Amino acid sequence: MTFGKKETEATPGVAMKNKRIITLLILCVLGVTILRAQMPEIMPLRDRAEVENRWLQARLEQVLPELMRREKIDMWLILCREYNEDPVFLTLMPAPTMASRRLTILVIYDTGQELERLSVSKYGMGKWYRGVWNDAETNQWDRLRQIVEERNPERIGINVSDTFAFGDGLSASLREKLKQALGEDLSGRLVSAENLCVGWLETRHEQELETYHQIVRIAHGIIREAFSNRVITPGITTVDDVKWWIRQRIHDLGLKTWFHPSVSIQREEKAALKGVDELIIRRGDLLHCDIGVVYLRLCTDTQEHAYVCRPGETGAPEGLKRALEQGNRLQDILTAEFKAGRTGNEILLAALDRMKKEGLNGSIYTHPLGFHGHGAGPTIGLWDQQHAIPGAGDYVLYPNTCYAIELNVRCDIPEWNGRTVQIGLEQNAVFNGTEVIYLDGRQTEFHLIY
Repeated sequence: MTFGKKETEATPGVAMKNKRIITLLILCVLGVTILRAQMPEIMPLRDRAEVENRWLQARLEQVLPELMRREKIDMWLILCREYNEDPVFLTLMPAPTMASRRLTILVIYDTGQELERLSVSKYGMGKWYRGVWNDAETNQWDRLRQIVEERNPERIGINVSDTFAFGDGLSASLREKLKQALGEDLSGRLVSAENLCVGWLETRHEQELETYHQIVRIAHGIIREAFSNRVITPGITTVDDVKWWIRQRIHDLGLKTWFHPSVSIQREEKAALKGVDELIIRRGDLLHCDIGVVYLRLCTDTQEHAYVCRPGETGAPEGLKRALEQGNRLQDILTAEFKAGRTGNEILLAALDRMKKEGLNGSIYTHPLGFHGHGAGPTIGLWDQQHAIPGAGDYVLYPNTCYAIELNVRCDIPEWNGRTVQIGLEQNAVFNGTEVIYLDGRQTEFHLIY
C-alpha cells in the first residue's frame, strides 16, 4: 500500500497507458465514422426504380434510335419465355419487372422519325410498349405476322450470334416458330442483331454516366473498409473472413454482387498461398481483393491491394511501391491506346508492344462493363490469351462506353529476397470518345493495415 495517495489513483505509467488506449479507441471510432461518411447514401428500392425507369425512358428515346440506324435495322424483334430471358430483355423493361411472362414478344420499329414500341404479348406494358394483341381475336403468332406485314421492314433484326452471347438470346425453337409465322418472304429479311444488342448494352446515357462515378465510389468504400483494422486483425483474421465480410457488407447495404468476392495473399515466404481460404493474415503480407457490386442495374468490378505493416513500419517496402507504380504505368499505356473506331485487338496489340518496349512484364485482360460485369463490347485481351481474340476482339470501340481496366505486372521485390510479386489492378473507367476517365479515380497507393 502506498500512503499519501488514493488507492484508485493510477501511477503515471498506468495513466499514460490508459490515455493511449483511450486515444486509440477514439481514433478507431473516428476512422469508422470517416469510412461511413465517405460511403454514398444508398437509395431505397422504390426510389431506385424511379431512377432506373427515368434512365430507361431516356435510353429508349435517345440511345436506341441512333443504334438501330447505325446498324441499319428497321425492326427489332425480341422474343423470350419466362425464366429463359434474352440477355437484353430485362434491360429493355421498366422496374420492377423481374422476368418475362409466358411468351413475350417485343417489336421495336423505326418509322424514320421515332421508334414505335409494341408488345405482342398477353400482359400489358403501359407506356413502355403499346399492347397490340387481343388473344380473343387472333393467335399470337398470326398477330405478329400482321404487325410485320403492315410495316413492311427491309431488315428485321433478331438476336442470333456466333460471337456474342449477348446477341444470341433467341432460342432455337422460337426462331423456328418465328420463321414459320412470318413466311418465306419476311423470313428472308431476318438478319442478326448482334451488334445492336451489344451497342444497346454497352452505350451509356449521360444520366447514367453522371451517377456511375458514385456507384464505383461505393465499391471503393467497401474495399477501404475491408482493408482496414476494423475488419482485419493481423494474426487472427483469415482470408475467408474478409471474403465473407465483403459479401455480407454488400448485402447489408441493400446491394447485390455478381460474383463471390476474392481475397488472396502474397508474402515474402515462397509457400503456395493464393486461394487458401483458411490462411491467417499476418504482418508483412500483401493482400489483393476482387469485388463486384450491382446498383441501379450497373455493375462495378474492382481489384486493389493492401499491405499489412510490420511493427515499426509506416508503409509498404519501396520494392512493392515501385511495383504498384509499374502497374499504374501499364494502365496509362493501355488507356492511351483507346481511340474510337479501333478494335479491341488493335488496342491490345499496340499496348502490349509498348509495354514490352518499356521493359514491363505484364498481361492485359480488360473487358467492357455495364449492365453485366463482363459486359458487352470489345474484348481487349484475355488473362490466358495475350494475343488477338477473333470475333469479340474485332468489335470496335465506341464513345460513351465503360470498361474495367484490368491487368497485372510482375516485379521482383528486393526486400523480399528478389521474390516475384504480381500486382493485379482493375479500375472502372469511361471512354468518352476522346479519353479514358476513371470513375472515382484509381489506386496509386496501398491500403495500409497496422
